[in-house]
Amino acid sequence: MTAHTLTVAERAIGPLPAGHPPVAKPKIGVLLVNLGTPDGTDYKPMRRYLAEFLSDRRVIEWPRAVWYPILYGIVLNTRPKKSGHAYATIWNKERNESPLRTFTRAQGEKLAERLMAHPEIAVDWGMRYGQPSVAEKVDALIARGCERILCFPLYPQYSASTTATVNDVFFKHLMGKRWMPAARTVPAYHDEPVYIDALARSIETHLSTLDFEPEKVIASYHGIPQSYFRKGDPYHCHCQKTSRLLNERLGWPEGRLMTTFQSRFGPEEWLQPYTDKTVQALAEGGTKRIAVFNPGFVSDCLETLEEIAVGVGEIFREHGGENFTHIPCLNDSEPGMAVIETLVRRELQGWIA
Repeated sequence: MTAHTLTVAERAIGPLPAGHPPVAKPKIGVLLVNLGTPDGTDYKPMRRYLAEFLSDRRVIEWPRAVWYPILYGIVLNTRPKKSGHAYATIWNKERNESPLRTFTRAQGEKLAERLMAHPEIAVDWGMRYGQPSVAEKVDALIARGCERILCFPLYPQYSASTTATVNDVFFKHLMGKRWMPAARTVPAYHDEPVYIDALARSIETHLSTLDFEPEKVIASYHGIPQSYFRKGDPYHCHCQKTSRLLNERLGWPEGRLMTTFQSRFGPEEWLQPYTDKTVQALAEGGTKRIAVFNPGFVSDCLETLEEIAVGVGEIFREHGGENFTHIPCLNDSEPGMAVIETLVRRELQGWIA
């Protein structure tokens, strides 16, 4: 028998006998996973998506006896309509999907192209909440012959409410398999040089297109409750380190780049300073020109396109600001894809040549 990589069947029963049907060579799966998306902007798909998202114990850590009456008695009766209207303003009408799904698909397709020299690698993408689900995509990779799977939660800064919950659902699905493929996950990459450089290049490119120079550039990260931070979540530290390294890479004077947190929900105190209140204070204090970007988001989505580009821009202008710009996320840009490819190749070491 000529030397080659043994398949699962060959390892189990030895060399295949003469006349045995051909057995596909094993593959290595790479699964990109983003937060999630509703299937539509109407009440029912929005409610279904929000119910899955807000019932995750990693996202809302309150006791179920306290949280569920609020979730099912109030939130899921009022928020779907409001969120649906917000999604409608940014919806990709051509594809009838959210921008997050559009960009995540593009990232998966472009990564597959970049790894074409490795035919043993199968790339796919999924969502933690909504469709396509992580379970569905894991099953698809196994069906394609993947004996090893690398799961990539697309969050630069680690939080239990993001990275950990992707890993939860990934490994929980594998737990139900009779035959379980070998598995790896990509860690946080908040301080990776390729990521910092990609952010810097994106900012420099965008600012070069403006007819004004921002006095302040704000790095707006998604927030988490202060209580999560006090329990040991490293997210706040990761965000601060990203901003510090980015400022060093840009070579800006102290104070031009600011770090803030957005998207707070509920009555708890969240990480501060808050983006909306910071922007309002800057405008009221005489700042006339600002730019905002979202380094914690790999792809543009509701929180960047509607909450920041539209909502925060309106707050700035309503309180005396004049020039506002939102710097897009890395999305499937060349610098953004370089980040994803670099990390995937690093985490596949030992699995591919």
